[in-house]
Amino acid sequence: MRRFITTMTCGFLFFLLLCSLPIAIAENSKPNILFVLADDVGYEGLNCYGGESYNTPQLDALASDGIQAMHCYSMPVCHPTRISLLTGCYPKDIGSPKWGSFPKSFEKKTLANALKSSGYTTAVAGKWQLTLLKDDPEQPFRLGFDDFCVFGWHEGPRYHDPMIYENGTVRSGTKGKFGPDLYREFLEGHMVNAQKKNKPFFAFYSMALCHDVTDDLKKPVPVSPSGKYLDYREMVVEMDRQVGLLVDFLKKEGLRKNTLLVFVADNGTPSRFIAYPDGNKLIKEPIFSILNGKKIQGGKGKLDDTGTRVPLIINWPSTLTSGRKTDDLIDMSDFFATFIDVAGAKKKDNINGVSFLPMIKGNKSPRQWAYSESKKRSWVRTKDYKLYNNGFFAEVSSTEPGKETKVSRPLNTQQKTAFQLLSEAYKPLLK
Repeated sequence: MRRFITTMTCGFLFFLLLCSLPIAIAENSKPNILFVLADDVGYEGLNCYGGESYNTPQLDALASDGIQAMHCYSMPVCHPTRISLLTGCYPKDIGSPKWGSFPKSFEKKTLANALKSSGYTTAVAGKWQLTLLKDDPEQPFRLGFDDFCVFGWHEGPRYHDPMIYENGTVRSGTKGKFGPDLYREFLEGHMVNAQKKNKPFFAFYSMALCHDVTDDLKKPVPVSPSGKYLDYREMVVEMDRQVGLLVDFLKKEGLRKNTLLVFVADNGTPSRFIAYPDGNKLIKEPIFSILNGKKIQGGKGKLDDTGTRVPLIINWPSTLTSGRKTDDLIDMSDFFATFIDVAGAKKKDNINGVSFLPMIKGNKSPRQWAYSESKKRSWVRTKDYKLYNNGFFAEVSSTEPGKETKVSRPLNTQQKTAFQLLSEAYKPLLK
């Protein structure tokens, strides 16, 4: 009798286990999302876009068997880009949040919170910039991140001997460590834990690279072991290395196939860059890059292509079997809509973003124009034309980055079609 009961008990437990397997498998069938946001990298920074000044073999490899978007547009500086990424809205439509802030009314409406509601674990590492964490160390939790490891913006160094907030407290033991490695390793730990829980992850690597060092402390931040700061070329090379290490990690853990990896930058390359400390003074040097044989200076902060045209690479082995380039228009609000779409989460109303998942799957993105803003100035654009909020209508040069030529009247057929499209697009944006 005892043996019979034992056998029945084991059989019942095995039955329960079998019943639970489809649920677990179904939950983990959702794709993982690894979102890499580089800081201060225009499209001229990558070899695959025609850049000739920096070596980016890891990113070029991702582009070669993924999607390379040729017309992705950011805000001209980092904070409004991050606002748009996390809310799916243009900053002007949610009150134009002040630098280093995030609107309280949107804290529960972020991308991270939406993905959590769809069963994802969420983590961010690297740059935050949506508050001074010494004043509000819990903010990333409220915005939907289960885990965070971010440097103390305007509080300490981000690279060598970094000052880091990790899940609400200041991390110890960073002396002699390199920030980008710590941020990446933290995300890797989160991804491993997500798999142990049999859950998909949203891992947001908000890179410190390739922004120059913190410049507003009483004393210059620590230099590298070489006795200087990394120059811009070295930072681009390091950025590429970090991406390669993440790809290697995904392969080693068996996560590569079912992980959507997206790489983009928050704005264009800077025009000048902190090169080295001279006592308590920081010396800046100009940044020039070669793009398709032409020398150009970085244009971060400008509303032209040198400040807002950024690289975007999409790699997803389970979905993309060969590489291609796309001229589809994408702006910073679209990542929210796309990741929600990928996750099968509930669609959000009243966002500006348009999902480019159809483009990933081989069709066209429904977006017909892109948008960017800077303070009181803004534009809407197609691939070849831009209409500013002051009425200036310009043709954008495809061979000279930053060159925009006023379109003379009367308009030809192509110009008239573009002007009508952009004028209609602006009507709701100008309200």
